[in-house]
Order: sequence, then C-alpha cells, then structure tokens
Amino acid sequence: MRYMLLIYTREDAVARSSPEEMQQVMNGHIAAMQEAHAKGVMQQAEPLPNTGMATTVRMQNGTPIITDGPFAETKEQLAGYYILDCKDLDEAVAWAAKIPTACGGAQGCVEIRPLQTVPASEKVPQMAQSSAGRNG
Repeated sequence: MRYMLLIYTREDAVARSSPEEMQQVMNGHIAAMQEAHAKGVMQQAEPLPNTGMATTVRMQNGTPIITDGPFAETKEQLAGYYILDCKDLDEAVAWAAKIPTACGGAQGCVEIRPLQTVPASEKVPQMAQSSAGRNG
C-alpha cells in the first residue's frame, strides 16, 4: 500500500536554525531517502518552500478568492512529503521514525495517510500526459 508521509515543522524554528543544523537535517533526509530507495519503497519525496510562498484559493459564490499564505494559522507547517510503498502501516510508521523533523530545537511530526487508489476507468487520460509534460 502506498502511504504519504507529511512532514510538519515549525517555520519559526527553521528560521532560527544555524546552517550547520539545517545541513544535519538535510543529511538525515538524504539518508532516509537513500535507504528507502535501496529497499525499493521510495516513490517520491519533495520539500516545500515556506508558507510565505503559498497561495490559497477558496470558492465564494462560484468565484475564486485568492489569498497569499496558508489556509490556516497553525503552530506547525507542512514542510514536505514522502510517498512510500509499504507493506502495511507498521512499516510506514518505522519509516516515519527515520525522518528528521527537529529544527532549531523544536520538534515537528510526520503524519501518515494511506493513498487511495483511483480505478483506471475513473482516471482522466490527460492527467498522465500533463504530468509527464511538467515533470519531464
């Protein structure tokens, strides 16, 4: 089963982190990704820029309302994700334990969600083509 591991951290703690601390966090991610790749479970992993780069779209009376920033004010912000193909939730939890979330002395978390499979008959054919064009 494929799982998405959502990495949450505190942007204020990241801002206070030294370059050495941030390199240590990056090294932890690189190690986790290399191990997951070597074991054949890694499907994708990406960091996200901070919430200052976010744009939120809400529909109001059929009109999109666009605002800068995240949807909600929270203590922790979504910093990135991994998509892993694990045999079960226990394996996904074991991988989540390897993902660094501490920045600037603050501890973040990893949220695990199973990815739902969309039957091939319900997929939009253009989705695969447009994704390939953007990513390749």
